[in-house]
Amino acid sequence: MKLQHLLLPLLLLMMLTTVSVGTGKVPVELTVDHNQREQGQFFTVTFTGTTSEPELWFMEQRYRMFRQSGTSWRALVPVENLTPPGSYALRVRAGAHEEQIPVSVMPNNRAIQQITLDSTKAELKATAFEKSRVKAALHTESPEKLFSGLFLRPVHGETSSLFGLKRSYNGGPVESYHKGLDISAPQETPVQSTAKGIVILTGTVGGGFQVHGNTVIIDHGQGLTSVYLHLSAITVHEGQLVEAGEVIGKVGHSGISTAPHLHWGIYLYGSSVDPELFEGKALY
Repeated sequence: MKLQHLLLPLLLLMMLTTVSVGTGKVPVELTVDHNQREQGQFFTVTFTGTTSEPELWFMEQRYRMFRQSGTSWRALVPVENLTPPGSYALRVRAGAHEEQIPVSVMPNNRAIQQITLDSTKAELKATAFEKSRVKAALHTESPEKLFSGLFLRPVHGETSSLFGLKRSYNGGPVESYHKGLDISAPQETPVQSTAKGIVILTGTVGGGFQVHGNTVIIDHGQGLTSVYLHLSAITVHEGQLVEAGEVIGKVGHSGISTAPHLHWGIYLYGSSVDPELFEGKALY
């Protein structure tokens, strides 16, 4: 194996310069944890050396950077699962100063999954209310970092469907992909929060959540949210602070679901990323 292949996973890209802050100059450091990521993964971008929030851009979209301490700022920039593979750049601007780092997006080569729904499930359509509530919650960008330590697997059980699989329902065309991880577990199995956070949405079938089923979404701070779908019961309320490992509901079969299981999703700035990148790991 070539040396460059051995070093690549540990590569830390860095650009060092100075930028005017107030009346003087301070050293500026821009770092990115990897120079390539697969579809559905993310880049960790850190910028130090300014007291004002830098502007961060990726694929013509701006991402908010969050203060960590002093003059240090960070963002977890998602690579959406359908991003075309190729060369891109992460660009950061602080005042009149701008730096960019080239990065690459690689294909994740996920397969097509055939899903068979019975007539009662196949006819379900997401309501406008359901879609708007979920979208707004997943785009939450509260500045306080609530998560810390290892992210937990929210329920004990076998993984039945991976993130990123392209999906065909009842032999139809492929029009979507799986935006989370499905974990098989018996009905009523307790579901726990993957990390500390604030419950920002509890949606029920009776309240119009026809596709997602009984749903909980938790804000973990700094653009990171988690979602738990198809629950049989919800045991928390909106606005509640929950700790990592705290029970938030029970495994069910509500919404579009073929059997009792938990759909667990992780989102950054409203874009779904692979939950397996978080399970049992600490971000920083």
